[in-house]
Amino acid sequence: MKDTLQKFMVENAPVRGELVELTDTWRHVLARRAYPKAVQTLLGEMMSAAALLSANLKFNGMIIMQIHGDGPVKLLVVECDSDLRLRATAKIGEDAVISDDAALTQLVNANGQGRFVITLDPQDKLPGQQAYQGIVPLDGDNVASVIENYMLRSEQLDTRLWLAADDKVSRGVLLQKLPNVGGKDIANISPEEELDTWNRLAMLGNTLRTEEMLSTDIDTLMHRLFWEETIRVFEPQQPQFHCSCSREKVGNMLKMLGEEEIAEALSAQDKLAIDCDFCGQHYEFDAVDCAQLFTADSPADVVPQTDTRH
Repeated sequence: MKDTLQKFMVENAPVRGELVELTDTWRHVLARRAYPKAVQTLLGEMMSAAALLSANLKFNGMIIMQIHGDGPVKLLVVECDSDLRLRATAKIGEDAVISDDAALTQLVNANGQGRFVITLDPQDKLPGQQAYQGIVPLDGDNVASVIENYMLRSEQLDTRLWLAADDKVSRGVLLQKLPNVGGKDIANISPEEELDTWNRLAMLGNTLRTEEMLSTDIDTLMHRLFWEETIRVFEPQQPQFHCSCSREKVGNMLKMLGEEEIAEALSAQDKLAIDCDFCGQHYEFDAVDCAQLFTADSPADVVPQTDTRH
């Protein structure tokens, strides 16, 4: 079965939901680098979260989710575009020793300096339009609570997330309370009924346990959680792994370093070798290649959104 993201709406209540299951996509990420078990869990949960949030975006573009850490894990990055094409990577400190049960705080917020960053990068930008970026301290003891707090404070959206990942699968469930439109509740119910429905659905989600999520497909999870609710299910979507790295993008990255720095690097070696952090693709640039970067017909300047994107 293909990786799946399933959207649904709760009838007669201003609540939408999604479930996502990543197996092949997640295995593509893990096949390229061996991560400690605790890092696998964090990165896998972020992948499901990125897919769930991206599926609600109203523009053609990319969501880039990052956790900048001050512990043994320095950076976690997941990117997901409007077609639910994902890639992910993590940077771990040299000689880091990470126990299997290490929690998020130990891994990325040891000294309280960790940061959570979401970037929304439209593909077809209007003149002068820039990517939107939100940067907040890590507020929460797991990936789900960090994102919930971000969504409430930055987007004013009540959001509940349940995430789980191991070395085989990443799954996630999202519930989101939709805001009033023009002062009118979209479900035409009283505020009390709306709150009761939201609390009931959140309580159903809270019955989920990690082992259950890891061992149960999303169709079964949806039935177990919402069998007493009237829900409208939409056509499922298929997330997949995709890396957007290219020789041109790597060339633009080298070009940003400047001729002097490139020349200095080449003086110590015959060619520059760069591996994509996301997919492991290998690129080489010799002296002639590097010289061509600074000619009039060199690739157009493209500024990456993260320092790990090639």
